[in-house]
Amino acid sequence: MDTAQDGDEEDRGLLAAHVAGDADAFAALVRRHQSRLWAVALRTLGDREEAADALQDALLSAYRSASSYRGDARVTTWLHRIVVNACLDRVRRRKARPTVPMPQDADPADPRDPLEERETAIEIEAALAALPDEQRAALVLVDVQGMPVDEAAQVLGVPPGTVKSRCSRGRARLAVSLGHLRNRPVPPAVPPAGPSSAAGAEGGGT
Repeated sequence: MDTAQDGDEEDRGLLAAHVAGDADAFAALVRRHQSRLWAVALRTLGDREEAADALQDALLSAYRSASSYRGDARVTTWLHRIVVNACLDRVRRRKARPTVPMPQDADPADPRDPLEERETAIEIEAALAALPDEQRAALVLVDVQGMPVDEAAQVLGVPPGTVKSRCSRGRARLAVSLGHLRNRPVPPAVPPAGPSSAAGAEGGGT
């Protein structure tokens, strides 16, 4: 059987169990997908504290609105849509009250990391953050998370052609802003593991 289809059937079962009153089902569902959802939030917002808050908001919203899931998309697509919307809401609020970005606060300085690698990671994050919101969200889903264009289109609520266009324009902007890094190693800017703080949302909303 298709592994993805198998996984979605299990996700649907957990979501249905949660709606039916199973106190542990939603936490089990979150554990299955938390790392990817966290990575999307962090890449979209570029700030660990903001990303953790957005993920908490999104999981709480999913917890409360699970009965509204219609089954017309995979459960992971539904969860990603809620997380992306929570992140974009925070981006819009942040633009309404702009603050000075602090890219260094993503992680404490690791003395084992060469300074050049840390500077490169910060430049990559800054370039991604400088993209228009729609382009950044599309690139995070398609290029960073490896999500198929059709599924990303469902998450973002736009046609697949629009996702392709946004990715193409975003890549072109990144090529210009990061062109000087071509001869330098490009380390991963965001660690894959989720924050312990996000786990607290698993049982939220009771």
